[in-house]
Amino acid sequence: MRRNLAARLGVWSAHHRKTAVFGWLLFVLLATGIGGASGMVEMTEAESGAGDSARAEQILADAGLGHPAGELVMVSGRQAGEWKDAAREVSAAVERTGEVRNLSAPVPSKDGRDALITFEMKGDAATAADRVQPVLDAVSGVREARTDVEIHQFGEASASKWLGDLLAEDFQKAEFTAVPLALGILLVAFGAVVAALLPVGLALTACMAAFGLLTLASHQLHLFQTTYSVMFLMGFAVGVDYCLFYLRRERDERAAGRDAETALRIAAATSGRAVLISGVTVMVAMAGMFLSGLMLFKGFALATILVVFIAMLGSVTVLPALLSWLGDRIDAGRVPLLNRRGRKGARRSGGIAGTVLKPVLARPKLFAVASAAVLLALAAPALGMKTEQLGMEKQFGSDSELAVAYAHISGSFPGGPDPAVIVVKADDITSPGVREALGSFDEVTVHRAQNIAEIEVPLPGGKADLAELRDHRVPQAFDGTGAEAFVTGEIAGSVDFNDQLKRGIVPVFAFITVVTFLLMLFCFRSYVIAVTSILLNLLSVGAAYGVMVAVFQHGWGAELIGSEGVGAIESWMPLFVLVVLFGLSMDYHVFVVSRIREARESGLDTRAAIDMGIRRTAGAVTGAAAIMVAVFAVFGTLSMQDMQQMGVGLAVAVLLDATIVRMVLLPSVMSLLGERNWRIPRGLSRLPGLEHGEAAPRTEPAGARAEPAGRG
Repeated sequence: MRRNLAARLGVWSAHHRKTAVFGWLLFVLLATGIGGASGMVEMTEAESGAGDSARAEQILADAGLGHPAGELVMVSGRQAGEWKDAAREVSAAVERTGEVRNLSAPVPSKDGRDALITFEMKGDAATAADRVQPVLDAVSGVREARTDVEIHQFGEASASKWLGDLLAEDFQKAEFTAVPLALGILLVAFGAVVAALLPVGLALTACMAAFGLLTLASHQLHLFQTTYSVMFLMGFAVGVDYCLFYLRRERDERAAGRDAETALRIAAATSGRAVLISGVTVMVAMAGMFLSGLMLFKGFALATILVVFIAMLGSVTVLPALLSWLGDRIDAGRVPLLNRRGRKGARRSGGIAGTVLKPVLARPKLFAVASAAVLLALAAPALGMKTEQLGMEKQFGSDSELAVAYAHISGSFPGGPDPAVIVVKADDITSPGVREALGSFDEVTVHRAQNIAEIEVPLPGGKADLAELRDHRVPQAFDGTGAEAFVTGEIAGSVDFNDQLKRGIVPVFAFITVVTFLLMLFCFRSYVIAVTSILLNLLSVGAAYGVMVAVFQHGWGAELIGSEGVGAIESWMPLFVLVVLFGLSMDYHVFVVSRIREARESGLDTRAAIDMGIRRTAGAVTGAAAIMVAVFAVFGTLSMQDMQQMGVGLAVAVLLDATIVRMVLLPSVMSLLGERNWRIPRGLSRLPGLEHGEAAPRTEPAGARAEPAGRG
């Protein structure tokens, strides 16, 4: 029988163990070393944005007029004027650091009880966070000494430092929590220490290599700060899952009485093939993010494609080599009570999968309708989804020091922390028409050498004031002057980013839908399976959206995970979750449907093949889903709101996908469709076929015997 690509790779690796293993280690070391030496390049403010705000930032960057990192310190007393002495002390302490410029005199609030001190950090704004600590210490020192007043600080440098410290702490927490969790789940799944360590080790080395290559690539495609967290989240989860699928099949074949070489060959030809299809599907789905028109998503796409490719490559090359070398030693370090291989009871029982499948296949129409209704009910809150670029004050939680400072400053000085900035570029910034237009605004800074002006405009009314500024004030002032005028700032950037996302989601969705359909059509030679794959994915994504909106937008149950409702979903989250889930759900779908197809091709009818395929993949799918849910849930406990949203959204979606979708909805729908599952139009009958199994004894009828590792 012809061997598919995965089988050929597995056999080659088993026969060239040293080359495969040492080649992998050399690759990981070189990628990690070279990447680490090159250093990561982060995207600029202009590159991270879209629309008019990005154009404004690019004009300033091209002219060498990047915004300095501004800082605000508010001193508050119980009575009017009580802040004066403390404000003088703050100004003196900040000036003594030698790190600031343009230190302003305190500006009192309307009621006279608060005063706002503004200044800028010297040097490049991109590195201001590295130099702001002396300023933070100076303000903190006055705060500790003057207990008669309240002192709050907020600004670009202080917020960036806070963010950087949190990201480093959170990433370390995720790594040190996710790895032991995965090990524990694998110990339960395999009952042996070596078998549990192998997938974790391969996943971690895949992440290390991907980190290095991504750092190197960042010199061409600049990255967002959280890209590494996203890469680890994806890479560790899929890396462990791919190895688990492969290892589980090899152990199942060994338990069925086959010799080591035959078991490895069958695992390579079946689970290895499923890993290749899943990996390619995930990578192609991720490539859809390149169509978003935003550099943020291009970085996410590159990161996830790299780590999934490397994890997939390791699973079909170095893993077979290690399995061939270890042989029966893969079961070394057996854990009492967990290792149940060979127990007759485990062989005959279908476990939880058998218990669930019996009524599902007996009454498929009822369970199809009920499970779809559950998913649609969970998806319902998504109809009211609101998105925005969450500011620092929302990212860190309402009780964080940064959020408290922002709230106090915004309350006393509306528009202070996030004013709009109009960037004006003209052939001659001093021409009469342009000067007259500039004169209609209050806070104007003119850069004559560059023929550029910056106008700062407070936005106490938020988006409504921004719309008025863009639609009326700016056009009325500068139309006919020959100057270009673009509005930027935090609120403007958020609005422009959201608008670009709305434009970009259609081509991204169309791309991943069409490509997923074609991949499923090619792999299973069935347009019915291709269409049902897409529909099941959409139900999972919709349910994930609904849960995210309920928890993080409305705050329902948010306190249970240490979070809170912030009234909106992070603007990049819906598109990211859509693409990731479309890719990840293929892991289980391809693995399960491949086993169903394999059973049918061995001679079973569709219903019996569904029963056998679900039962025999239940253990692997349960273990893989448990690991993904655990890893994603770890991110749901981190400090940043967007990481919490991503972690909870993905964890819920994978949990639903591996339970309601794969255990109830998929078998019930396939049972209702019957032989129509395998139909292909006559015009497409010449599509090349892919083997779904190895030459092996005829598969036993469902219920006669379930494989020992298939406990669900």
